[in-house]
Amino acid sequence: MNVLEAIGGGALRGLAYIGGLTMQGWAGLRATPRVLPLVGKPGRWRAALRQMAAVGVDALPMVGTMSLCAGFILAMQAGAELRRFGALQYVMDTVAVGFTRELGPLLTAFVVSGRSGSAFSAEIGTMMVTSEIDALRTMAIDPIEFVLAPKYLAAIITIPCLSIMSNAFGILAGFGFMLITTRYRFSMYLRYVANSIQLHDVFIGLLKSLVFAVIIVNVGCLEGFRTRGGPDAVGRSATSAVVWSTFLVILADVFFTAIFYLVHKS
Repeated sequence: MNVLEAIGGGALRGLAYIGGLTMQGWAGLRATPRVLPLVGKPGRWRAALRQMAAVGVDALPMVGTMSLCAGFILAMQAGAELRRFGALQYVMDTVAVGFTRELGPLLTAFVVSGRSGSAFSAEIGTMMVTSEIDALRTMAIDPIEFVLAPKYLAAIITIPCLSIMSNAFGILAGFGFMLITTRYRFSMYLRYVANSIQLHDVFIGLLKSLVFAVIIVNVGCLEGFRTRGGPDAVGRSATSAVVWSTFLVILADVFFTAIFYLVHKS
């Protein structure tokens, strides 16, 4: 195989993968109303609640810890440079805007991808290996509705909430740095942060978190449905789910950041 064949084959596989994600995402979106309360099936809604607890509540300690550490590191790094120019107060701008627009959704996506994305793939991959998915189809039960839709709904609801909590923890870490270095009062810090953050920053962060949620769920479930072989294939699918979801999340983040830059530049 020459270089051109390798490049072409890789491009075709990538396009086929994106096509599979698109088709599965559309099927999951159509099946989501059937897991809603009142209008959906009761069993599906209870499954969605369990997934919300697994994706959101169980991930909150790790998201909070990572955001506190990242916020303190960002404040220290920015403070080390801004102190030389007598502009230490701009650390609050850096932390508040950086987390609201960028770091909050991104850190949340990485945590959920590592925890829940791999878990989705392993769960569905095990069902594929043990022929449970085939059994569902034999009983005329749609696997997308039964397996994917509750995870889809749970991620769409909980990941933006986790991003908001990540923003709060990161901004709180910035206050810890300012308290240690300048003895800032909490009320003054909150007033400065509120003046720094604009509504479009919050909107962009929430929009990113929604897109990241769709990517993580779709990649995790697609890798699970593609699992073939024995138990070792389940581990490979879980690893591939984390790798692909992290890669696509970063690509999506670059896309949103480029759009934001071009809009503000014009």
